[in-house]
Amino acid sequence: MEWINIAIVVIYLVAMLAFGFWGKSRTKNSSDYLVAGRRLGPFLYTGTMAAVVLGGASTVGGVGLGYKWGLSGAWLVIAIGVGVLLLSLAFAPALQRLKIFTVSQMLTLRYGSRNATHMSAIVMLAYTIMLCATSTSAYATIFVVLFGWDRWLAILVGGIIVVIYSTIGGMWSITLADQVQFVIKTVGVFFLMLPFVLNAAGGWSGMQARLEKDFFTWDFIGLPSIITYFVVYTLGLLIGQDIWQRVFTAKTPEVARWGGATAGIYCVLYGIAGAMIGMAARVALPNIDVKNLGKDVVYAEVAINVLPVVIGGIVLAAAVAAMMSTASGALIAAATVARTDVTPFVASWFGKKVEVNTNENPEHDVAANRWWVLGLGLVAIVLAISVSDVVAALTIAYDILVGGLLVAILGGLLWKRGNGLGAALSMVVGTVVTLATMTILEIKAEVQFDGIYANEPIYYGLIASALVYIVASLATKPTPPAVREVWEDRLAGKAAEEGVSQPVR
Repeated sequence: MEWINIAIVVIYLVAMLAFGFWGKSRTKNSSDYLVAGRRLGPFLYTGTMAAVVLGGASTVGGVGLGYKWGLSGAWLVIAIGVGVLLLSLAFAPALQRLKIFTVSQMLTLRYGSRNATHMSAIVMLAYTIMLCATSTSAYATIFVVLFGWDRWLAILVGGIIVVIYSTIGGMWSITLADQVQFVIKTVGVFFLMLPFVLNAAGGWSGMQARLEKDFFTWDFIGLPSIITYFVVYTLGLLIGQDIWQRVFTAKTPEVARWGGATAGIYCVLYGIAGAMIGMAARVALPNIDVKNLGKDVVYAEVAINVLPVVIGGIVLAAAVAAMMSTASGALIAAATVARTDVTPFVASWFGKKVEVNTNENPEHDVAANRWWVLGLGLVAIVLAISVSDVVAALTIAYDILVGGLLVAILGGLLWKRGNGLGAALSMVVGTVVTLATMTILEIKAEVQFDGIYANEPIYYGLIASALVYIVASLATKPTPPAVREVWEDRLAGKAAEEGVSQPVR
């Protein structure tokens, strides 16, 4: 009867391709393609925001953490939920009113200097490509078990499906697919997996009788790990292009605030449910070889060995949905940054000027965006197949993102006295300190990649970046009044057109 589970997952994959063509019918210009025309209401916005942040690490990884650490395994996903809540309540309405496409465009508007934005574009491109590659490689954990494929084939098939539906319809296709993925994940985790596994474990009382007391505490995983989750995931969510691009799809500032806050609360509940599933699985399937196979195998083992046929197929489809939603969001974010920010910067090295006008020749613009999504999607697939440890590469990009860029981005939103020079220097110093600390720790580490996965690079990078930003901004002239005036107008929702119209230096 395993063929029934396989059939359910195959039907889901075919449906994702269908959404690509559905989304194409709603795509008329770059705004439609990149940010769904900025027309998403509360339901669509909440679903797409929750889908993009709850990927394989939250779904498959969250269950594995619960298997190993009990309730405290929920902290990773809780940190993600807190990040979504903080972004939505504190910053999302202002970001929605700016009517921009990228994080770097926000920096250009705020500081009036492209010198303060070039590094952010390069780092953001590296981060989004690696995030896409990591999510793409995660398909292997399900497809290898379900279909018996080799890892490279599993990555190739899953990656091509995401690239096709993302390329055809852009953000509209991704949004429509996200709604299905959101529903599948909700049903699969909350209404199927959780009650069935709890029943197999003998309920809460059965788990209490067979698990150590530490599994029911919130600090079993250790305070350092909990702090790391909040530093990496909560702070990273505040400034990631893949997350901001979802904010830009909101129809109104109120949708961005309350739709996002709803998604954040959902994430917290999702994390707790995943941890409880992992705990129950430890009772129902106590002999899973997590040490050799890794904790991520727990999710598939539960779906195949505990859940009835059909339900197991839906649960496996939920895992694939989680990975695809993150991969597609990262892919379109990478394409947006590459075309809007990186291409003009690189062209300037050769004395050429490239202007990305999203208002003229809409059909040409959509076609150009499609080529970028297709090209970078293929790059992500190749990276996922050929690079032995894309997680290490993603960790480096994530550390630079937080340690190097966080201060300049949030400083621009929160501190009027911050200026372009302070932002540029803070990004340079924060990035250098982050990479230098990582390199030193890697040299000292007895095991390869121990230095890369350490927490200290982010901490030292953030401290150095903040000090330089404050000192340099106070020691030099404030942002010019003309730049501040345009910025304030955009924050007030007075933007007349898409993109960035700003005096730059």
